[in-house]
Amino acid sequence: MTSKSVLILGIGNLLWADEGFGVRAVDELNRLYEFEDNVTLLDGGTQGIYLVQHVRDADILIVFDAVDYGLPGGTLKRVEGDEVPQFLGAKKISLHQTGFQEVLAMADMMDDRPEHLLLVGVQPVEIEDFGGSLRDEVKAQIEPSIEVVLDYLASHQITAKKRVEKLPEDVTLACNVMLTSRYEDERPDEAEACRVGDSRIIADDRWSAPEDFDGEMQDAVKGAHTLSVTPGDRL
Repeated sequence: MTSKSVLILGIGNLLWADEGFGVRAVDELNRLYEFEDNVTLLDGGTQGIYLVQHVRDADILIVFDAVDYGLPGGTLKRVEGDEVPQFLGAKKISLHQTGFQEVLAMADMMDDRPEHLLLVGVQPVEIEDFGGSLRDEVKAQIEPSIEVVLDYLASHQITAKKRVEKLPEDVTLACNVMLTSRYEDERPDEAEACRVGDSRIIADDRWSAPEDFDGEMQDAVKGAHTLSVTPGDRL
């Protein structure tokens, strides 16, 4: 009997506080447990449609994400089956959720949607904090969310083996620059790094908006169309 292919995916944007929950959760799962070869753990970040082939290859898809359920911040909620796309799209908290809805729709159109879907989401406390880390209420839900996933896998006769020693932090599915310790300890203060989008760029008199944006775009397009290429030229 062929083993079911399992994809455990963490999606979200680490740069926006609790939006990074999914990535942090799948990374922690990887450091705590090891799996058979038919189980893939992946930091999906904000890749959107670039994840479609991974999703199409999976029989069982599990997603960690920050989701606006309209519940108190830090609330953990699981959603299964056909309800998963609905919850990812009902109250979008970032563009990656629109992109991942499209991934599921594309897999469905190609008749390659995973047979089983599980969304493990946490209600964010704070999103509008550029460069911020997970809030304590959200961070506290990482281990409970992992237990939800382990129980779900067990219901499909898939077991995880707890590592004798937890992998060190720098063994990560994500980027070493974004390790939680570095991300939290090396964050510049607010005077150096604006938390909501840097208004200093617009205020700087060295920058000005185009006087005729549409006209400049048309000129740029015309320039591209009139580019001449002669034999032997290399682009």
